[in-house]
Amino acid sequence: MEPAANRRTAVLVSAVLGALVLVTGCGGGGANGGPAEDGGGGYGRGSASPAEIEPGQPEVVATGLEVPWGLVFLPDGSALVSQRDSAGIAHVSGDGTVTDVGTVEEVSPVGEGGLLGLALHPDFPDEPYVYAYHTSESDNRISRMEYDREGGSLGEAEVVLDGIPSSSHHDGGRIAFGPDGLLYVGTGDAGRSRQAQNTDSLAGKILRVTPEGEPAPGNPFDNRVYSYGHRNVQGLAWDEEGNLYATEFGADKLDEVNLVEAGNNYGWPEVEGPGGGDEYVDPLVTWSPEEASPSGAAIAGGSLWVAALRGERLWEVPLTEDGLGEPVAHYQEEYGRLRTVATAPGDDGLWLTTSNRDALGNPVAEDDRVLRVPLE
Repeated sequence: MEPAANRRTAVLVSAVLGALVLVTGCGGGGANGGPAEDGGGGYGRGSASPAEIEPGQPEVVATGLEVPWGLVFLPDGSALVSQRDSAGIAHVSGDGTVTDVGTVEEVSPVGEGGLLGLALHPDFPDEPYVYAYHTSESDNRISRMEYDREGGSLGEAEVVLDGIPSSSHHDGGRIAFGPDGLLYVGTGDAGRSRQAQNTDSLAGKILRVTPEGEPAPGNPFDNRVYSYGHRNVQGLAWDEEGNLYATEFGADKLDEVNLVEAGNNYGWPEVEGPGGGDEYVDPLVTWSPEEASPSGAAIAGGSLWVAALRGERLWEVPLTEDGLGEPVAHYQEEYGRLRTVATAPGDDGLWLTTSNRDALGNPVAEDDRVLRVPLE
């Protein structure tokens, strides 16, 4: 890992270059809408410059979903979508056909909890497992189910990891298999902020486990914990070089994008945003909560894309040769709260889900929706 001073210099250079290249009138910029002044940078180089990729006009793929949260693509380009409050998983085809494929067992939706993130086994369909992060009556847990593609149905749930602290808020919930074939899990502090600093607790962490839920070999604390000091992680995405970025909800001051590395301490609750001292890793990008509240994350077309809930916009953060460029906002207040963003097969577009029926939005008749965004 390069010295912190070098990372800080890289981010400042990146911010200047981004400001020269991008038209900031469509959002972002300023102290809270760009790379953090005091840390990060020098990572996440993409093959495309910020000017080469522009998102097109979103088109509606599917309507009438119940708080869609997780989305994973099947080999044929269709998707499975989890619905937080109903505990149901829907199959969404490219032409907009929505079919129920089953309900995850023992889901207890309370507040921000319920049926949350989804992931497919890295060897799918040879290993035909769908993984689901969900809230039970006692904890957050991860179950896996066989998915019958021909019959379009889920099998019985098998719990592979339990004991993740739960609450009516700060439940985390994003799961994804990384380039190493291991399952990464973003958890929240479940309202018990001090647990984020306790490396024996699963709260306020990014976990790394095997497909069977066991601690991954080489984890820094000889348990399931990969990184710590997180408040509420809901976005995970890897660039072409294998760097992991995570989005995190702040409290009252700053939301974050972090570069996540094994064993690092990201500060919560001792610090929110940059400037906490050498023992904590500063975020690469920060926003004020009213312009972000970041949930899902994806990388496509040379940029990191972040779905914003309270901010009601899609953030684009270019991956440049010098680090992360200046964030640009798209579709501000056009579709309401955006929960999940996923890279479509072929890397030529994104799928978004709205979250307007989660008791905090202002739903329209079609909500909640799945949207397709072409990258031009």
